[in-house]
Amino acid sequence: MSKQEREIVNTNIRFVLSKEEHRRAYELLSRIDRRKYKSYTEAVVAAVNAFFGRQEQLAANPYLETREKEDAFLQRLLDTVHTSVTTAIPTVMVGSLMNMVQTPSVAQAPALPSEDEEEEADEESISDALSFVDSF
Repeated sequence: MSKQEREIVNTNIRFVLSKEEHRRAYELLSRIDRRKYKSYTEAVVAAVNAFFGRQEQLAANPYLETREKEDAFLQRLLDTVHTSVTTAIPTVMVGSLMNMVQTPSVAQAPALPSEDEEEEADEESISDALSFVDSF
């Protein structure tokens, strides 16, 4: 049976604790959440897949990280605006209601022209009509 045909492959990981990266990795692995990861194997498989999967995504799309950062920034901005608007709406509504109560709107009839203004308008209309007739 060849190595490719085997269902289980056993390998060892050696951590050199005098190297900072190794020591940190070992400490993180030793503190894994046993409810989430039942074994070191599950934690290592998840970490390796996530790391190398991310590397492949970045190689295929070099602007992915920039877009993700922009999307995250935009989402934070939208969340902030939403929170601010949600907080401000009651205050704005109370102010609007207070204005409506204090200054009731009454429909006002348009002001009627005075007699002098009425005569002036009539004379102007007659003058315009005569000018029009004279143009024939």
